[in-house]
Amino acid sequence: MFSFLRPYIFSLDPEVAHDLAIKSLKANILPKGLFEVEGEETLETNLFGMKLPNPIGLAAGFDKSAEVYNSLFKFGFGFVEVGTVTPKRQLGNPKPRIFRLEKDMALINRLGFNNHGSEIISKRISNNHPNGILGINIGPNKDTQNKEEDYYICLSRLSIYSNYITINISSPNTEGLRNFHDQKEMIKLFTGLNKIKKEKRINTPIAVKLSPDINDLDISGIIELINKYNIQGIIISNTTDSNRENLSDVKKSEKGGLSGQPLKDISTNLIKKFYKETKGKIKIIGVGGVDSGQSAFEKISAGADAVQLYTGMVYKGPGVVKDIKKELISILKKENFKNIRQAVGIST
Repeated sequence: MFSFLRPYIFSLDPEVAHDLAIKSLKANILPKGLFEVEGEETLETNLFGMKLPNPIGLAAGFDKSAEVYNSLFKFGFGFVEVGTVTPKRQLGNPKPRIFRLEKDMALINRLGFNNHGSEIISKRISNNHPNGILGINIGPNKDTQNKEEDYYICLSRLSIYSNYITINISSPNTEGLRNFHDQKEMIKLFTGLNKIKKEKRINTPIAVKLSPDINDLDISGIIELINKYNIQGIIISNTTDSNRENLSDVKKSEKGGLSGQPLKDISTNLIKKFYKETKGKIKIIGVGGVDSGQSAFEKISAGADAVQLYTGMVYKGPGVVKDIKKELISILKKENFKNIRQAVGIST
């Protein structure tokens, strides 16, 4: 059905098409059985001590305001991450702010954390219990005077409604956000997060979402702090604001974060580097260019415990999750693996 509708969808502005998708998903009428696959038990895995039916997750950015996560679970995702959520409602950057690079199977976005805000979103989730593992991605408002404080507000307000919280320090579309990759800034942020967790007795696991544009020399220092401050997960990676030189599409010069196929090898190589140094002791979620069983397997064999996608669904439709799972099951059989967990880190 998607291949039939795709020319119409791609004739629309990307953000209009996205808004239409959210409105359609609100009806929540698709039968779950449509997306089920045989033999999925071989894909069962664990993330932050929780059992996942499979390691394929939806990345933050699609369901920014937690409006349709239960419809998305029906597509067969093993987990869904909503957000990025900021303390206060935010409209984001001026439009147009999403661009399809069809020749490169990529997107560029400069949305700027547009979302309904933490109060509305916390009420929404509390009134609509998630039918699966739900992560909430949090970040600061654009006009905030204190970015750290915004993370603390969101952690305090949203942790009770999520299975894990992602600290987004890596979007290229919020000025100064990536400064948190600096050791001193990271120490300050992680210290504050732990203080809030202790004061409010929050046990929700925390993951940090990193930039693909970090220097290799910074990896060891980041891992040291993640260990020291008991951060349970690393998401590798967010979009890149560079790596444009090999792109073909005329829109390649648009400002914003690049996602999709051009990010695939960049994020996979970064996963390998982090996995080698963490020795599998910290959970890694791999993101960037996942749109097939093979691309998911590459990230898992590089050291990712689970993967996430977004751009892959834009180009291949909601059936992409089912296709990935079927192909992954086939790869596992071929490689004589009884379970997907056996494949984590085998190529490092």
